[in-house]
This record gives sequence, structure tokens and C-alpha cells, in this order.
Amino acid sequence: MVNGILLMTLAAAMALPAAVDLAVGNPDWRVFAAASGLTFFTGAMLALTNWVKSRNFSIRQAFVMTTSTWCLLPAFAALPMAFSDLNLSYTDAFFEAMSGISTTGSTVIVGLDFAPPGILIWRSLLQWLGGIGIIVMAVSVLPMLQVGGMQLFRMEFAERVEKALPRAAQIGAWITIIYLLLTLICAVLYWTAGMTGFDAINHAMTTVATGGFSTYDSSVGLFGSASIEWISTVFMILGSLPFLLYLQVLRGSPNALFNDSQVRWFFGFLGSATIIMIVYLVMERDWTITDAIRFTSFNVTSVMTGTGYATQDFSAWGAFAAPMFFVLMFIGGCAGSTTCGIKVFRFQVLYASARVQMKRLLSPNGVFIAYYNRKPIPDSVETSVMNFFFLFVAIYALLACGLGLMGLDFITATSGAATAIANVGPGLGEVIGPAGNFSSLPDGAKWLLSFGMLLGRLELFTVLILLAPGFWRG
Repeated sequence: MVNGILLMTLAAAMALPAAVDLAVGNPDWRVFAAASGLTFFTGAMLALTNWVKSRNFSIRQAFVMTTSTWCLLPAFAALPMAFSDLNLSYTDAFFEAMSGISTTGSTVIVGLDFAPPGILIWRSLLQWLGGIGIIVMAVSVLPMLQVGGMQLFRMEFAERVEKALPRAAQIGAWITIIYLLLTLICAVLYWTAGMTGFDAINHAMTTVATGGFSTYDSSVGLFGSASIEWISTVFMILGSLPFLLYLQVLRGSPNALFNDSQVRWFFGFLGSATIIMIVYLVMERDWTITDAIRFTSFNVTSVMTGTGYATQDFSAWGAFAAPMFFVLMFIGGCAGSTTCGIKVFRFQVLYASARVQMKRLLSPNGVFIAYYNRKPIPDSVETSVMNFFFLFVAIYALLACGLGLMGLDFITATSGAATAIANVGPGLGEVIGPAGNFSSLPDGAKWLLSFGMLLGRLELFTVLILLAPGFWRG
């Protein structure tokens, strides 16, 4: 039933690119109209044939529903791209749709500068919808499923917000309003900075969603505008912070953002990486301090938050830059935001646990407790986070090896696996780096990377639990 309702929503969303193409006289509006009709019909059939009065889900049903949703939506979202004038194969169309809905930002489309406007707005809309989708999922679904330590936010959520807004629907509505307002403000600022209205809307949707799809092959670098880059940097950061904290700020707690340890750690990671890269470019590459601050701030923020915009080919910045950006790919932003990656709170839990373990080694008889946001971390959260780190590394290695078996070179395979599971967008090197794209990869690699995007977006466990035989027993 839920999948059916979401498919009908996706069908309704196809009306926007259809209207855009119809307005400019592009024949692809028929493709969007037909795809919308098919999607709506399928969704209606699923909803009507599975309609039940009770809306209570078991844990197993929630796992199946979440994973099936994020598989069905890109499968149908790919239809307009597969049958448009772009002449994409269904493999390429599915890869593009999965990259959009998962807010990854990797692309197989060559010649975005000349692509139909309906396709461009559809790609941006997919990322925008995927961004709000992952926020709602992080707030309501993942804590319930106890995925990768997300149960930590089930307690925080109850304490911070539920007293003020007791219904989950109200909270979801407020988050959607905040998300929409940020997008509108970003679009207006882009427009005043020199973008056309069409480009401003597209880039605003993919900036706040930390998705990174652009309307040009050269991404944001095409504009060559420092003001546009600084606007983008600010809103990429805003999209990377917990949206529940914005709700607290609006409800009379202006210090909620600054008092949250996860937010402070996020800015610590981001600020440290930016300063280190600025010093490196100035001292070792003879950049001016102005250029170093401008390009480093934008590109470091883009990679760490998983947005994937680019103004320059940062893989050509020298021997230090490539491994630096490779590490930043995995960090991500805060839980409850639009970002992906490992996420900052897991680094906090890991650090607190390691610190306690070192104290125990020094004082075996002492009693030491790991804390997060000045509260004890439950053992179940520590275990979940440790398991997440192990699985993240193991699956990353398997993805990289799988891509290597398909003939990809070392840099392409390792950075491609990283950018898929961390949902970043561009990889490193000449093939899939900021100056390239994923169109030249074999179909098998695109399907494997699509699976990696799904795993990364749904925090690994949500998908992998379905592969366990014990899940289906009983």
C-alpha cells in the first residue's frame, strides 16, 4: 500500500517536467505523460489491492517496505530518461535515477548543456524528493529499526521534539516546510547572484538536498562566480545539519544548533580539512590565499557533505589532495540531514568508546562510561556502531574488488566504490573524477554501483537484513 501511494506521488511529480517540455515545445513531454500514466496505474493497483485499515507495521514489514520503496521508485523514475531523446539504455537510466533519488550525484549523461529542460528538472526533482525522503526516514524509520546506532536518536527525538509536537505527522510537516523554505531562499539567492531562473531552481533543489546534479557538464564551475560558490557552500552546510534542530530553533531554542555536539564535531571536521588544504595549496602549490580559500571551501564542503558539485578537478591539485578528498568522501554530515556517508555521530561514538577502552587499560579496576551529548551511550548503540563500521569497510572492499574484476583501473575502482557507498557523486581520476562521468563504465559496473548507492543510502543493515535466511523464517 505504501509503495503504491509513493508511486502515485512520483507519477504526480512527473507532471512538472512534462509541463516544462510542453512549454518549450520539446516532444519529450509525451514521454513524461506516458510514464506518469503507467506509474500512476501501477501505484493505484498496488494501493487498492493491498489496502488495509490497520497501518501498524511489524519490524520485518518495515524493513521490506523501506528497501522495496527505494528500489521501486528509481525503477519507475528511470522510464522517462530511458525513452527520451537522450537515447539512454535502461541500465543508464536506472543508474541516473538511483543516483538522483539516493542524492549521490553520479551521472552517465554526456552533454547536459544541451539536454532537454524536462530531463534536467526531473533529475533535480528526484534529488530534492530523495533529500526530504531520507530526512523523514532518518527521523521516523531508522531509529525504530535500530540501524547502525540510529536508535540513539530515538531517545533524543523523544526528549527534544515529541513534547512540543506529539504527532509524527506534524513533525514531518514542519520538516517539509523548513526544507521547502531553504530551497526557495537558496533559489532566490542564486538568481540574484546571476543564475537564470531555471538554473537557480535546479541548483537550489540539488544544493539543499546535497545531491549535486547540475544543468551543465562543468557543474557550478561553469558560472565562474565566487558569490554563487559561497551561496552554494552555505546551503550545502545547512543541508548537512539535523533538521530537527531547525525545528527546535523555530520553536524558541535559538542555541539548539550550537549546543549539539554532533554539529560542533561536523564543523570541526569541515574546518580542519579546509584549513589543512588551504595551507597545502598556498605553501606547496603556490596558490594565492584568496583562490585557496574560495576553491578549497567550496570543494571540501561539496565532497565531505556528499553533494558532489565541482568547480575544479581537485584530483589534479597534487599528491596530497587526492587522498585527502578520498578520506573526506566517507565522513558525511549529521544524522537527520540530507547527507550520506558514515555520519559524524558514529565517529563520536567510536571515539568515546575507544577513549573509555584506553582508560580501562590504564586502570583495570576503574569504572568508565562513554558519553554522547553529555549522556551515557547504551551498549546496544556502541555495538551497532561497531558493526556498522565493520560492514561499511567490508562492503566497500567487496565493491572495489567487484569493479576491479570488471576491468576498471585501481583509482576508478576504489574511488567508484567509495563514491557509491558514501553517496558522494564524482570519484577520482580521469574516468569518473570531477572532469569525467560514469558513462564509459560497463553495464555490470553500473548495476553494482547502483546497488552500492542503495546500500549507502539505507545505512547498509536495512538492505542486508533481507539477505539473511533467518529474516524470512517464522
